[in-house]
Amino acid sequence: MESQENDRNPAVEKLRAWDAEAVAEVITFRGETTVVVPVRHLRAAAEFLASEPSLRYSFLSDITTVDRFPLEPRFEVNYHLLALERKDRLRLKVMVPGNDPALPTVIPVWPTANWHERENFDLFGIRFEGHPDLTRIVLPDDWEGHPLRKDYPVEGYR
Repeated sequence: MESQENDRNPAVEKLRAWDAEAVAEVITFRGETTVVVPVRHLRAAAEFLASEPSLRYSFLSDITTVDRFPLEPRFEVNYHLLALERKDRLRLKVMVPGNDPALPTVIPVWPTANWHERENFDLFGIRFEGHPDLTRIVLPDDWEGHPLRKDYPVEGYR
């Protein structure tokens, strides 16, 4: 799916120049660029994108999850970034296995990740390692399971 347009994207070029292994795939669809990043490179890539003076993706607007059950890797976690000064958007996608859904927290990079990570933990069961307060944010503390998973019973657990 990679095109020549991806090679001209300054964020993709700089990320590849910084660490080629941090870019597993680049997808451009309807003018939006998504960079697929391996789990082990997520935190470092986030730090680079936020701190590189020519990029400065200083705002994390959202973290979303897609449950691809029964496929593996089961989850795709999408980080929606914004470079405010340049009005440029970039999406980071991380593929996460279903048997141990865990990612490093990005709160030190973007403090707005706090509640986004808690919401994804609450509804999908994805653990964000290093999160200072990974507790439920939407559902009651005694809720069983994670209701946005595709294998969650429609009527809940009985």
